[in-house]
Amino acid sequence: MKPVIWRADSLLKIKNYSEVTEFILLGIPHTQGLETVFFGIFLFIYIFTLLGNFLILVAIISSSRLHTPMYFFLGLLSTFDMFFPSVSSPKMLVFLSGNSRVISYKGCASQLFFYHLMGCTEGILYSVMSYDRFVAICHPLRYIVIMNPRLCVVLAACTILIGCVHATILTSLTFQLPYCGPNEVDYYFCDIPAIIPLACADNLLVQRVGFTNVGLLTVTLLFTILVSYIRIGRAILRIRSAEGRSKAFSTCSAHLAAIMCAFGPIIIIYFQSTPNPLLGAIVQILNNIVSPMLNSLIYSLRNKEVKRALKRVFCRTGLISEA
Repeated sequence: MKPVIWRADSLLKIKNYSEVTEFILLGIPHTQGLETVFFGIFLFIYIFTLLGNFLILVAIISSSRLHTPMYFFLGLLSTFDMFFPSVSSPKMLVFLSGNSRVISYKGCASQLFFYHLMGCTEGILYSVMSYDRFVAICHPLRYIVIMNPRLCVVLAACTILIGCVHATILTSLTFQLPYCGPNEVDYYFCDIPAIIPLACADNLLVQRVGFTNVGLLTVTLLFTILVSYIRIGRAILRIRSAEGRSKAFSTCSAHLAAIMCAFGPIIIIYFQSTPNPLLGAIVQILNNIVSPMLNSLIYSLRNKEVKRALKRVFCRTGLISEA
């Protein structure tokens, strides 16, 4: 038997596989020198997002009139909209303020996991909310029976469970690859398109499986939402009173606006033929930082019930006086 001879370069390669214990976030591409400006902008957006969605959640919890399936799911959306930007915003604000850009290996994996968990869960929740609006408008007499509390809880639990499975698959695929060379992430947080090019092994299979996973989920959810709203549109056109049509359209238009804010960026990011780092960053910021803020505006300014509930909360706390 021939003795096993280990070459120096082989030993070095094996050693290097375990060397990357942290990554360096380079931030938003092509924006060097604008850190202070972006820090102010994103800090304002982040605080506004947390405050706006928190107030919606308080309004829903405090008002018994809003204890319905529609507002149950809206409360969940507001909760996720507080967590979603919290995946990337705190670390981004840290390095925009001039502090360390370093993120640990586990921290990077956690960012990727929770980003896709929140993104997937919100996407499925939009689909569930579309179904809720379909039942409310197309089967109003059976709405309370169909959308009973038990079904609402089951739908919410399944939404989170599917999100966990989706995020686990993508995170496992991404971080099963060895990272032994460069550790500079040309992005402002850890996401699949920015991380896998740093891998030392062939990442083509992981890239294809990951993007197929995201693509199939997005297309499936958009299809279910489209089917629901086609049937809703037909039902609205059959409503005889102008007031009834206006009320139904107002409820659905807010939801459609939120869907466009959520799914538009995903389609641009994961389906562009030639990835553009700057475009990807801008669209990603719209998706997980700006969109949660817009949701709080959409569902508070366009919803009279939420505005009334918020007014009652402010009156009870003495922040405003009753008219």
